[in-house]
Amino acid sequence: MGKFGEELIESMQQATAHAGGRKVSGVRVTTVKIPDVKAIRKALHISQHRFAALYRIPLPTLKNWGQGRRAPDVPAAAYLLAIQRRPKVATSGLGNRKEERNSVTA
Repeated sequence: MGKFGEELIESMQQATAHAGGRKVSGVRVTTVKIPDVKAIRKALHISQHRFAALYRIPLPTLKNWGQGRRAPDVPAAAYLLAIQRRPKVATSGLGNRKEERNSVTA
């Protein structure tokens, strides 16, 4: 087995030990902050339906996040953080649906 294979096995053993709660030196841990979608929506004073429509998030997905049944993946978490920090900017890149429909039919 080559050096790469040995390093890969060692890395997997470290990951398994870390996941099992054992302290492993030299392990880099990255944590992703999962934003509280319910708190973001309430701070904006809008309903689930309006939030879902405005930011083009499927309503069932939004409900699952808000009720803790699911957690947003990393890109969705980044999007939610962008909405939290700059809600108007987050919608500006989405365009107007009426304009989009008109441009498609024109």
